[in-house]
Amino acid sequence: MHRVLLANPDEELCLRLVHGLAERGFIVDRAPTVRQSLTILNEQDYDALLISHGDMTPELALEQALRCQPGLAVIVIADGCTSQAVRLARLGLADYLPAAASAEQVAASITSAVAEKRRCSRQEEVQDHPAAAALIGCSRAIRGVMETIRLIAPKRTTVLISGPTGTGKELAARLIHALSPRASLPMVTVNCGAIPANLLEAEFFGHVKGGFTGAVGSRVGRFEQANGSTLFLDEIGELPVDLQPKVLRAVQEREFQRVGSSQTIRVDLRIIAATNCDLVERTRRGEFREDLYYRLNVVPIVMPSLAGRPQDLCLLAEHFLAKVCRQEGIPLKRISQATLDRLLQYHWPGNVRQLENAVEKAIVLSGDCQDLYPSDFSLPAPDPSDARGEPLGEIRLPPGGIHLDALINRLESSLMEQALQRTEGNKKRAADMLGLKRTTLSAKLRKR
Repeated sequence: MHRVLLANPDEELCLRLVHGLAERGFIVDRAPTVRQSLTILNEQDYDALLISHGDMTPELALEQALRCQPGLAVIVIADGCTSQAVRLARLGLADYLPAAASAEQVAASITSAVAEKRRCSRQEEVQDHPAAAALIGCSRAIRGVMETIRLIAPKRTTVLISGPTGTGKELAARLIHALSPRASLPMVTVNCGAIPANLLEAEFFGHVKGGFTGAVGSRVGRFEQANGSTLFLDEIGELPVDLQPKVLRAVQEREFQRVGSSQTIRVDLRIIAATNCDLVERTRRGEFREDLYYRLNVVPIVMPSLAGRPQDLCLLAEHFLAKVCRQEGIPLKRISQATLDRLLQYHWPGNVRQLENAVEKAIVLSGDCQDLYPSDFSLPAPDPSDARGEPLGEIRLPPGGIHLDALINRLESSLMEQALQRTEGNKKRAADMLGLKRTTLSAKLRKR
């Protein structure tokens, strides 16, 4: 049950919302003006504040409301422009709804916004950790990763981190280890794709003197080195097929034998694996054991690509800017708005790692200039076909014909889903991206 404060002088709108929200289990109080709502917020706790037409600007009202209660979900209900909604979102606004929004829509917005606020609050202990510095972002995807890490870090459960190259898989693994009870010992890392296959078994399990040609002494393997700590198996998809049964036993039983020895060694360690390939597909092709896949994939974490969380790009760019300037011992530079807009247009195939390298290069090559401009990043020109309003390309009619209505419905459904994903489910912003009214988008979604 959520407590909601409604600041609105419109009697008709207030009555409609108060009645509609009360029917859905909300406790609703009303303040005739925004200024009066701020006085109430200083005296009582609420989950959400609804602001419509008021006696101060939305920006000022938002700032002062969050100053009163930082965990408050603030929602504006008004017919404004997209630019204002985006600007307010950057300042911490939870949602921007049209004045004609129904009580059902407002209730859904409140429920979602309050849930997000509470989830962010629970993540503070994770995000404040020094090891989390590179997992910057406010997108739903990265927040989901951080929440999973918060939940599993104290446990010993095995984790499989997947995602494209450059998305921060090792950083996620290091954060899990840093937040675990094993953090007093260093995490042990093995890159399964960087070690020759004939040496990988000895690298994993160690060997005794004379265990194989050239073994002039005994050696402790990485599984044994990680006893009491965490073992990170990077690029696990590159593990040779003939070694996978032994790794399976080590993962499953936490025991193994050194090369050339019959003595069984038991260890207490946590295993985190990472891959940038599709292990399910490799399993289907017989290149990766299915039983090993399921042993590793106890808790899956998918690191999102940078293109899939564009709202995080500006935060990451500013973070890397400060980091590089600090490391180089130079005054903090600035990234112009035109530059940020250009960075947002690029698809970043190398993900976060590529962005960090691009920021470092721009800083180094910009010399004494305080501002970084698009020319400092040397990015390829944007694809004109990606611009809004440009044709998507010719669709050819198959020889056997098509069902036009079905094709249009599939295309419409796909575009709506993409818009909702990019705006993290915010129907107002998704509708703006599609050139629709929010009510029209909602109606289309209900018909799917």
